[in-house]
Amino acid sequence: MKNRDRKIGCVVTGAAGFVGSHLAERLLSENYRVIGVDNFFSGRKENLTALWKHPDFSFHERSVTEAGLLGDLKAQYPDLECCFHLAAIVSVPYSVDHPETTMEVNCQAAVNLLGEADHLGFGAFVFAGSSAEYGGEQRLPLKEEYATEHTRHLSAYGRSKYLASREVAERRCGVALRCFNIYGPRQDPTSPYSGVISRFVALALQQQPLTIFGDGLQTRDFIYVSDVVEAYLRAASLCGKATGGGKNPYNIGMGKSTTILELAETINGLVENHAGLAICPERPGDIRFSEASVDAFHKVAGWEPRVSLLEGLRKTIAWARASQEASSQP
Repeated sequence: MKNRDRKIGCVVTGAAGFVGSHLAERLLSENYRVIGVDNFFSGRKENLTALWKHPDFSFHERSVTEAGLLGDLKAQYPDLECCFHLAAIVSVPYSVDHPETTMEVNCQAAVNLLGEADHLGFGAFVFAGSSAEYGGEQRLPLKEEYATEHTRHLSAYGRSKYLASREVAERRCGVALRCFNIYGPRQDPTSPYSGVISRFVALALQQQPLTIFGDGLQTRDFIYVSDVVEAYLRAASLCGKATGGGKNPYNIGMGKSTTILELAETINGLVENHAGLAICPERPGDIRFSEASVDAFHKVAGWEPRVSLLEGLRKTIAWARASQEASSQP
């Protein structure tokens, strides 16, 4: 993705989403042309505020399930050479209730886009996989080879992501990244698709109890959004190259686990929230323990996480406070 003598066009599906909008901004800052695609199923127009007036940003309100999407965009923007496919149904509870729709959006649409990208001669197709692809795997840390056809996936979300990641990894132009729990500024705490950190921060700032489902001893591997964006750019540079790692898809995480109870206590401490916790029944489809092995991607791409959980939480809280204050202004 570097050392070029002309501007390269990149499609970012899910551009109005939390991660997609950060990725689009980073690509623009690196002098790429960005074509954003989103149907606002879970993305937000507000996330695109900093992008609308950029001369190298164009936006199309379309669904990734539409046939011929990349072909249409390539006809309008001949310089398109790369697709970052982030658009998806991202809610595990939603996927449990709507398995067929989840498979259509998360798997079939991804495979169709991958085929289009290959046919159109795209140099890179980077796919947003998920740690949910490991299902109920008990071996920790989770290594890429642990996800197989025989993995017991706990939701249609996890199954759909696994099948799509497998297809992407088999194409020379494709790299799939199994991202663990991403957090950071711009993650909407009011959305049913949001992550636990954004919800905890919002509740803590309101001096309300933090809601925990189950006993709180479940673990997650939290990774800050800027580290994930860097991973996407490095993955695009790998596309079409023989890395010799044999690990595609690649894990993207901190390589450390944190219990939900520890997370809640840390956030309450940083915000000085004394309302405590609210314990609720465990949710179906939720993974019990999660921790990534990130050695494979570090080996082939030189990538490693830069933002510690404590630093990332402070940045996220500062952004949430500023957003809260801005929304309260007359």
